Amino acid sequence: MEQKLEQLRSLLSQTGTAVVAFSGGVDSTFLLKVAHMALGESVIAMTASSPTAPPGELDAARNLARQIGCRHLVVASHELDNPLFTQNPANRCYFCKDELYRICRREADRLGVKTIFDGTNLDDLKDHRPGLKAAKEWGVRHPLVETKLTKDEIRGYSRKLNLPTWDKPAIACLSSRFPYGTEINVERLEKIASCERFLQQLGFREFRVRYHGDLVRIEVAPHEINRFLETDTREAIVHRFKEIGFSFVSLDLQGYRTGSMNEVLARQPIRNTGT
Repeated sequence: MEQKLEQLRSLLSQTGTAVVAFSGGVDSTFLLKVAHMALGESVIAMTASSPTAPPGELDAARNLARQIGCRHLVVASHELDNPLFTQNPANRCYFCKDELYRICRREADRLGVKTIFDGTNLDDLKDHRPGLKAAKEWGVRHPLVETKLTKDEIRGYSRKLNLPTWDKPAIACLSSRFPYGTEINVERLEKIASCERFLQQLGFREFRVRYHGDLVRIEVAPHEINRFLETDTREAIVHRFKEIGFSFVSLDLQGYRTGSMNEVLARQPIRNTGT
């Protein structure tokens, strides 16, 4: 593992200057930290501000960049203006990442920076990742993949580097809460964000609130499912979610798992558009 860290630092230092697409998650925070160690003030963090970001993540990214001591740019993204994104095809993430990397390229060009990095890691290549196509088209490099770093290794290094994200639960764009083919809009995103903010306030740590029209499906970590047997907790969730505008509130007994909306891709054809 130590050899991989040195390989990463060497790779990053060779670029001279770089923009890091920075979400504040485990991977991009680790990458930004090591890039700052290697390049100092010559690395710039770039975060896209969007209604698709989970509650609190923009503020978290700001705080992390400040803690690392890195220059940080926050730029509004407009993927919701693109009907190819809002129609929510199976390659939805392509359009989101295309917008993100377009912004990164524009800001990098403005600053005279050639290289753009993102936090894709080796394990990500095993999942359904349409955004990788956009990264290739915009010339975005994946240094964590180039140095063959896995998620567990990144968490281990993050802990050694005293990064508070070392045990942070996986985060994902709120658009991932919608079944493919269900339109995404600001009102629906705000409803899901409000539900997830409430679960945060109740102390749940790993969860997703999935949108199914009038019904929401709650995924929580398996060891937290028993909390729904507590009458006060269950009634508080049902009451608040109905206030937000849902008619039915359900609990997924399989529990939280990343990419559960992708499970349908193996069972039925999903329309792809635009690429």
